[in-house]
Amino acid sequence: MEFINETLINSLLEDEKLNDENLQREIIIKASDAKGLTLKESATLLNITNPNILEELYHKAKGVKEKIYGNRLVLFAPLYVTNLCVNNCLYCAFRKDNKELIRKTLTIDEIEAEARYLVLTGQKRILVVAGEHPQKASMEFLGEAIDRIYSINIDGNNIRRLNVNTAPLSVEDFKLLKTFGIGTYQCFMETYHYQTYKEMHLSGPKSDYAWRLYAMDRALQAGIDDVGVGALFGLTDYKFETLALLMHAADLDSKFGIGPHTISIPRLEPALNAPAALHPPHAVDDLSFKKLIAVIRLSVPYTGMILSTRERAELRRDLFEVGISQISAGSRTAPGAYKESQESLDKHELEQFQLGDHRSLEEVVKDITSLGYMPSFCTACYRSNRTGDRFMELAKTGNIGKICVPNGMATFEEYLNDFASPETKELGKEFIKNELEKLEGATKRKTEQMIDKVDQGERDIFL
Repeated sequence: MEFINETLINSLLEDEKLNDENLQREIIIKASDAKGLTLKESATLLNITNPNILEELYHKAKGVKEKIYGNRLVLFAPLYVTNLCVNNCLYCAFRKDNKELIRKTLTIDEIEAEARYLVLTGQKRILVVAGEHPQKASMEFLGEAIDRIYSINIDGNNIRRLNVNTAPLSVEDFKLLKTFGIGTYQCFMETYHYQTYKEMHLSGPKSDYAWRLYAMDRALQAGIDDVGVGALFGLTDYKFETLALLMHAADLDSKFGIGPHTISIPRLEPALNAPAALHPPHAVDDLSFKKLIAVIRLSVPYTGMILSTRERAELRRDLFEVGISQISAGSRTAPGAYKESQESLDKHELEQFQLGDHRSLEEVVKDITSLGYMPSFCTACYRSNRTGDRFMELAKTGNIGKICVPNGMATFEEYLNDFASPETKELGKEFIKNELEKLEGATKRKTEQMIDKVDQGERDIFL
C-alpha cells in the first residue's frame, strides 16, 4: 500500500540506457525551465560520471536555485529540548540502549535560557528538536516550551519562526501542534528502503515504517501547511534514497497540491555508541553528495534545501553552489549545549551526533557574505499567510523573490546593526549597497524604505 515503489526505483537504477551522456545533457538543458524532472530523468542525472557533464549539472543547479531563491541563504539554529528517547535506532546517540549517553531534559526555564542565548547571537528562526518520549516530549511540554520561546523579546529581537522536528503524531495531535503557532513540521524518514529501515530500527514506535512514512499526510490533513522531509544518507545506496525522497515529494504534491516546503539531506556522522554512525553501511563520498544535491535541486526546484552543520565548513561553501537555500549556523546538538562550556561539549556525552562546522553564527554570516550570498533571517511568510499552496504558487512561478529579496535584506540590515562586529558590519553594509543597485523600480524603493526604517530603530519590518 505504500507509495514508495522499490521495484520501480530498482528498475531505474539497473537501466543501463540511463548512462547515455547525450541523454544526460538533454535533461540538464530541459531543467533550465525550473519546472522539475520526472523520476526517470532524475535517475539519469544520478548516473553522471563524466566530469564535464557534472560541471554542467552543478552550473544548472546553481542557476535554477538563483532563478527561484536568488543568492539568499536563510539561517537558523536547532534547539534540543530532550535527548531521552524510547526508540533504538542504530545510527543515533539518543537511542534507548545507549548507556553511555548522559540523559537530559530541559526545564521550561532552561529552554528559555537557551533561546535567549540564541536571540542574543542574532538568530530569528529556531528548530525545536526532541527525542521521542511520551512523558518528556509530551504535547503539553512542547506547547509550553514553544509559548515560552515566543514570549522572549530583547529590545525588539526575538524568535519569529519556530519550526519543530519531533516524532510522528496522530491527526488530532497534529491539529494541537498547529495551535502552538509553529512554522514547518519536520520529520525525516531516515531511510526509505524497507529492509534497511527494519534493520536500523530495532524497537520502539519508530520501528513502524508505515506510521512514519505517512506522517506528512497526517500533518497536512490536520492543517499544518508546510512540512519538511529528509533522508539520512549513508544507510543505504544514495541513488535509491534520492529517488525515494523525490517519490515522496511527488506523492505529497499530487495528493495535496503542496510538495515539501523543505528537503534536508544530512549524512551520517559519528555519534556516541551508535554502530551505524560509526561505520556507515553505505558511506556517501563528497562527490556523490554534491551530485545528489544538484539532482534534487533540479528535480524539485521550488523546495527549500537544508544543509546542516554536520558538514565541514569548506565543503559547505562548495555545496552552496549547487542549490542549497537554507543552512544552520552556530549549532549545537545537545540539550542545554548553548549554555555549556566548550570543554564539556567536546566530550560528546549529550549530543546526538558530532558536528563538522563549529563556527559561530557571525563567522558563518561573514563567510557567506564574502562569498556573495545574502544572509537572510526572514520569517515573514508565516505571519503573512504565505504558506502551503500560497507559498508553493509563488515558488513554482519564480515570484517568491519579489517578496523575499526586500525582506531578506531588511533582516540582514537588522542583524548588522544589532549584532555584527565592526568588520562584519562594514562588509555587510557594502554588500547590501551593491545588492540594492541590482534592484529596479518599486522593489528598489520599497527595499530602501525598509532599510531606512531599520536604521531608524524599527524592527521586524517585512512585506
